[in-house]
Formats: sequence, structure tokens, C-alpha cells
Amino acid sequence: MREALLRLVEEQLVDIYPQSGTLVARIRESVAQDAMVIRNALERFAAREAAMRASAADIAALDATLARQRAAADNRDIAGFHEADEAMHQLIASIAGHPNIWRVIKREKASVDRVRLLTLQFAGRFKTVIAEHSRIIEALRARDPAKAEAMMHAHLGRVLPSLEGIRARYPDYFEREEAPQARPRRVAKEAR
Repeated sequence: MREALLRLVEEQLVDIYPQSGTLVARIRESVAQDAMVIRNALERFAAREAAMRASAADIAALDATLARQRAAADNRDIAGFHEADEAMHQLIASIAGHPNIWRVIKREKASVDRVRLLTLQFAGRFKTVIAEHSRIIEALRARDPAKAEAMMHAHLGRVLPSLEGIRARYPDYFEREEAPQARPRRVAKEAR
């Protein structure tokens, strides 16, 4: 339990207040933005590589995953939709020949997922994500690395721009962050 809790603290998903309690951390915009930079770089690479390596069986697996996502959208099943979304991105990393890319992304994107799950409640969001995934799959089917990378970049670029609308709708879910120049500096013990 202690190890799991410390990992959640490290991932900035939980805050521990000594002698007070442990609480789910509010969403930190800067952490989500940093995670998206990492995710975007790795997934653009994966999409490019997958376009050069995808077999007919790989494309069929992507099409089946997209069908699962469509079915979840039709049923307004947010958990199923998110699960199929994750499977789609993991499959692309696997097709690229770099399945560990997804392991790194999963570790970094926990804050982003909190935002993404909130966006799925917005009208039209299911339809938009499905259309973006369809364009990525079509680029992979066409074996067009540049287009696959561009479609992935466009898809991922639409996750955090909705942050302002989400923050306005759920203000208590977000932490107010100080401007970078106003944050106290941490001084290394050796420098003291």
C-alpha cells in the first residue's frame, strides 16, 4: 500500500498532508501540458513507424478497435469508449515495433486522462475522436508516414485546448498554479 501511495504522489495524483490526510490531487495544468508534450512526440513517431510496417492484419485489428469504440459511443459508454481509445493507441505503438512507447506514455499521461475523461461528457466529443482515429487509420492503410504523423499530431493537439472549457465547467477539479517566476526556488542541500 505504501509503495502504491508513494507512486501516486510521484505521479502527482495524490497529495499527502501529514497528520491531516491523503486526498486526490487536483489537476495541475502544467503537469498535463508536460505529459502531452511527451505523448505527442512519442505517438507521432509511433504513427510514422506504424505506417511503414502495418500489415493487413494490423489494419484489421485497428478497424475492429474502432468498431468497438463506435459501439461504445452509440451506447454512451464512457468507460468502454476510453478503453477502446487506449487500445487503439497501444496497438499503433505495437505495430510500430515499439510497444514500450505505450508503457512510457501510460506512466506520463495520468493527468491528461483525468482531463480526457471529462471531455468525453461534452456533446460531439465521441464523434470527433472517432473521426480523428479514422483519419489516422486511413493514413496507416495508405502507408503514408507523413500523413499518419500529421493526423496523430492533429488528434493529440485537440486534447488540451479544451482545458479552459473544462476548467470553467469543473473549477474545483483544478489547482490554481502560481506563475513560474512567482514559485519559490528549491535550493539543493549541498548549496546551503
